[in-house]
Amino acid sequence: MSSIMTAPANTPVWVDSARCKACDICVDACPAGVLSMKADPHSTLGANIEIVMPDACIGCNECELSCPDFAIYVAEKKEFKFAKLTDSSKARQEAIANNGYRLPIDYKEAN
Repeated sequence: MSSIMTAPANTPVWVDSARCKACDICVDACPAGVLSMKADPHSTLGANIEIVMPDACIGCNECELSCPDFAIYVAEKKEFKFAKLTDSSKARQEAIANNGYRLPIDYKEAN
């Protein structure tokens, strides 16, 4: 058995929600606005990570590298074609950071 986790098909980033303690460090680290916190009454801190824009993932691994609980994973570059960092992604990340690390409910993508 291999110790390397295999990415789910066509998925750039995924979470082991059982390990996630909702610290929001990964959301802060993501430059592309891919991650957000969401309310989760079953979580220890009442929230959990949500992948809100997987198509915007640039494969930088900042979320995976910053997670203190090894709860988030990024696909290998040889297995997934990642997006480029866009102004729209940067704007979404700023909106998420400014809203307590949660994607604003009424957020509209800039084109």
